[in-house]
Amino acid sequence: MPQQISDDEWRRLLQTRATRPEAVAEAYAQRRRPAGLLSDDGTIFLVAADHPARGSLASGTDAMAMANRRGLLERLMTALSRPGVDGVLGSPDIVEELLLLGALEGRVVVGSMNRGGLDGAAWTMDDRFTGYDAASIKACRLEGGKMLLRIDDEDAGTAPTIHACARAVTELAQHKLMAMIEPLPYHRDTSGFLVLRKDTASLARAVTVASALGTTSAYTWLKMPSCDEPEVVYGATSLPCVVLGGVPGPDPEADLASWGRTLCQDSVRGLVVGRTLLYPPDGDVARAVDAAAALLARASRAT
Repeated sequence: MPQQISDDEWRRLLQTRATRPEAVAEAYAQRRRPAGLLSDDGTIFLVAADHPARGSLASGTDAMAMANRRGLLERLMTALSRPGVDGVLGSPDIVEELLLLGALEGRVVVGSMNRGGLDGAAWTMDDRFTGYDAASIKACRLEGGKMLLRIDDEDAGTAPTIHACARAVTELAQHKLMAMIEPLPYHRDTSGFLVLRKDTASLARAVTVASALGTTSAYTWLKMPSCDEPEVVYGATSLPCVVLGGVPGPDPEADLASWGRTLCQDSVRGLVVGRTLLYPPDGDVARAVDAAAALLARASRAT
């Protein structure tokens, strides 16, 4: 079962939110930061929790899974308490709640930047920056910023998103902060539904486009899915990469196997996984997280 937030802790959080907004800035300023992005093993394992900010609340068959904020925070705190987990990737609201609950001491925190391309919206590919910006990531003492870059050659909304991501990469680099880009190629099927392109050529092309964004790539990381030919896709860049969890599948073992093949690539440094670990089919968050951490550890030893 997820780690419980007691009724008293929940009431204190709600009270602080309502009466002491300055407590958020205090929590940012007082957070003990990690020594670096990578663990002693040279890896990074983050739990992703920025889906609700884009209106994406479903996990598996539960369309409202991530709508329960107390439950989501409990699942996140469970994941963060497990050995091998280095930190969190989240939108400002979730990061601040975890800070107020004392769950981010010594943890890597990456702030989510563009969440304006709402899930299911007609303008979804025009993914506006509505979360953290480079200046606030620096001021809040976070370790970096993450941006989603969905690429659809037939959707003009892709162009302003590419431009905005390039600007964010430049601004983060000016502060010597990691810019984590998630470049994903898409197309619309005959019904107009967005479908992720999983073929090697499309994924490798997305890697090369994202790698070149901004005035420097010195601080750029890439967040990419596992794939059938990871040696080609991840061989398209020298930048450090992390493997994303993606949409949870019905078989957690199959997800793990897919991640494992990709984690063995030389450029891959770790995992960034959200719903797949936070909402496993059997409800055991700790076990799901531990299995992913063990997989990453094995891949690290093998490379």
